[in-house]
Amino acid sequence: MIIKNTAVIITGASAGIGEATARCFAAAGAKVVLAARNTDRLKILAEELQQKGYEALSIPTDMRDFKAVHEMVEQTFQNYRRIDILINNAGQSLAGTIADVSLDDFQSIMALNVYGVVAAMQAVIPKMRSGGGGVIINVSSMVSKMQLPGLGTYAATKAALNSLSGTARVELSGEKIRIITMFPRMTATDFGKNALGDQRLRQTQRSHGTREGVVVDQPEDVAQRILFAAQNEPEEQYMDK
Repeated sequence: MIIKNTAVIITGASAGIGEATARCFAAAGAKVVLAARNTDRLKILAEELQQKGYEALSIPTDMRDFKAVHEMVEQTFQNYRRIDILINNAGQSLAGTIADVSLDDFQSIMALNVYGVVAAMQAVIPKMRSGGGGVIINVSSMVSKMQLPGLGTYAATKAALNSLSGTARVELSGEKIRIITMFPRMTATDFGKNALGDQRLRQTQRSHGTREGVVVDQPEDVAQRILFAAQNEPEEQYMDK
């Protein structure tokens, strides 16, 4: 897809990969819609992009609130009369062994990492149908393909996302709506710091990134790969290919 002048929704846009992706797509000429819970950070980012001459709209949204997700999509459509790309990036990690993890915490990240993504897709797909097609990029994780002690529940949410993305890709293949699954590696953000669950395991996960041989990407690098995916539309996008 040619990015210039497209209307692009980016969830989780207030920090980390989402924030970097917003800057990346704005610089490529997209009209970016910033969605996240942090109203203040969204406003600051939108103003920064606007001062650079880019088009940006901030819509504070809790992706666990399905009504709010629907309203965010409707507001985007009312503003731009089209939605070309949805980047489902909002997510949260959870540290804890399967034997001990809080089921309330597991339910919370499942609501954000999986249900919120499906809610956004369900709200966007009719708009893309009316516009002749579009691209949905669901940000998963390489953790979904691994068995890491203490990260099983988080990995499970991303594995569910992989399956949903693959099925939606087949279901929508005849409607010019393309589904891409993005697989970041460990990234230098506050994602681990903001994880739910066991504090000790959270610290272990963060320190893992400092070990020799572990690749840690910058959020800007991940954003560039997401942009590449939007332009080239592979079924799956990895950091090294």
